[in-house]
Amino acid sequence: MPFFRQLSLIGLLALFISPAFATNGYLAHGYGIKSRGMAGAGVALPQEALIAAINPAGIVFVGDRLEINAALFSPRRSYEVTGNPSASPQSALAPGKVDSGREYFVLPEAGATWQLNDHSAFGLTLYGNGGMNTSYSAKDTAGGAGTFGSGTAGVDLAQLFLSPTFAYKFNNGVAVGVSAVLAYQYFEAKGLTNFGGLSNSAQNLTNNGHDNSFGAGINLGFILPVSDVVTFGGGYRSRVYMSELDDYQGLFAQQGDMDIPASATLGLAWKTTANLTLALDVQKTWYSSIDAVGNSMQPAMNLCGGAKFGGAQTGPSCLGGNNGIGFGWKDMTTVKLGMQYEAGNDWTWRAGYSHGNQPIPESEVFFNILAPGVMEQHFTAGFTKKFDHGSQEINFVAMYAPAKSISGPISNTQTVELEMKQYQLELGWSLLF
Repeated sequence: MPFFRQLSLIGLLALFISPAFATNGYLAHGYGIKSRGMAGAGVALPQEALIAAINPAGIVFVGDRLEINAALFSPRRSYEVTGNPSASPQSALAPGKVDSGREYFVLPEAGATWQLNDHSAFGLTLYGNGGMNTSYSAKDTAGGAGTFGSGTAGVDLAQLFLSPTFAYKFNNGVAVGVSAVLAYQYFEAKGLTNFGGLSNSAQNLTNNGHDNSFGAGINLGFILPVSDVVTFGGGYRSRVYMSELDDYQGLFAQQGDMDIPASATLGLAWKTTANLTLALDVQKTWYSSIDAVGNSMQPAMNLCGGAKFGGAQTGPSCLGGNNGIGFGWKDMTTVKLGMQYEAGNDWTWRAGYSHGNQPIPESEVFFNILAPGVMEQHFTAGFTKKFDHGSQEINFVAMYAPAKSISGPISNTQTVELEMKQYQLELGWSLLF
């Protein structure tokens, strides 16, 4: 397939992509359909162009290929409040359970690689993050006032990455790679008007539609053969520095700054027999380093209230301030285990399991009604079927993330429980040329 036609297909997907894949926090639980078939494992097992998202070095092993994947993703989010409301409108919620709307997303991704010679390769990948998406209809809340007393409430955050990648393989089989991470994100918040008294810029707090920002980072990776049957690999994606979301500078700390956290993955691939390969990855994401995500609700909310009560118009601990109220997320470590069995007749089967401790402390549940990123487990299974003499592939993956909940106090009289579960079906096509 001509080079420019492949680029055109990838560019066309960029117009329609709405990233929100199954999540660890709000980052995708894996990148590439084969890796997701093993619950996101495979940093040391390059098989597809999307390996560049976690390990740029991997593209030098996958040949000349084009791949396009599309998933049907269904997250089910809810919160349930128990206890009578307190007097403060910032900490009073109507009792009862409310489910988030918009339960289905269609999610494409794409990638292509070209082997420049026996030692080097170039790739281009398009992929995304999502998962911080909620919509709690006012009509579903007791009294119809809305979750926070100002109509339908929720947020919509999605992040899209375009990564040109270069990799080089030495004569001993060791490979290194680097990607530029070119990022775009959009964000919207609704139904937060009652927090205006805690914001440095109430007019840039909520109900301003979608705002956009752009940024860049770098992704580094390596592949190291340990023996004939064991491979060690790793990747590190730097913090992606984004321009400010000006329309929400009264919500996010640092005047609307919403950078994307750094993450690192190390893993092993072990070809135990001629047909069976096991993969084990450990990934860490530094959510706490992003003030808008990592800053705690307390003591910032009390400090902000004290400043406002004292007559100050703004305060560094208020929403949008340099030390402003955030979601209180901790760093997250996830362990991923996958297996792949080459069954013959051009069939390959995969399964996987991942587990990570979700990043939301019990003390931070109130604000995280907007972003209940509580998932901890993912179970996956999938297959590849080659055809046309091995030059094309059909890939399929199913994912189930069982319900996970967390509860905590939101005032002296109320508690809230956050819950989410997820389902995903994905189909992909690959062309080897």
